[in-house]
Amino acid sequence: MDGVDALVVALALVVAAGAGWPVVAGVLRLASRSGDAGSAEPAPGTSAVGEHTADPAAGTAAPDVAPAAAQPRAEASSDGPEGPRAMAVLRGGTWIGILERLAVAGSVLLGVPEGVAVVVAVKGLGRYPELRENPGASERFVIGTLASLVWSVAVAAAARALLS
Repeated sequence: MDGVDALVVALALVVAAGAGWPVVAGVLRLASRSGDAGSAEPAPGTSAVGEHTADPAAGTAAPDVAPAAAQPRAEASSDGPEGPRAMAVLRGGTWIGILERLAVAGSVLLGVPEGVAVVVAVKGLGRYPELRENPGASERFVIGTLASLVWSVAVAAAARALLS
């Protein structure tokens, strides 16, 4: 690897990790403004944790679940991907995202795409307990992760094209 190749690789890693933050933040802002973004109140036809309830107009019965009053409500309702609960639950997400983009771009640059799967698996397993309890955090996690992955793979693929 000559000096120009090393410069392309270093620049790709910096752009993937650093410039990915505003890209992901922008995508999350767009998602929170969409018509299907979460809110503090459950959607019609669902309980506080998302199970479908009875719809007399459609002639359907409620599934066999515990009453909504017996289910946790405060953390279960979604406040959307930019809401305060989602952001509090996924604390450290900015740094995790930077490291994620570095690892993904590095894997692609090294020609080891399996590394992307490892990054996604570790990230998902590490966040599973928080995601299970908070739909807004889950939404933020999925949107942010996908935006981050698309950005870092695109930057690394462009750098690989320059290197060939």
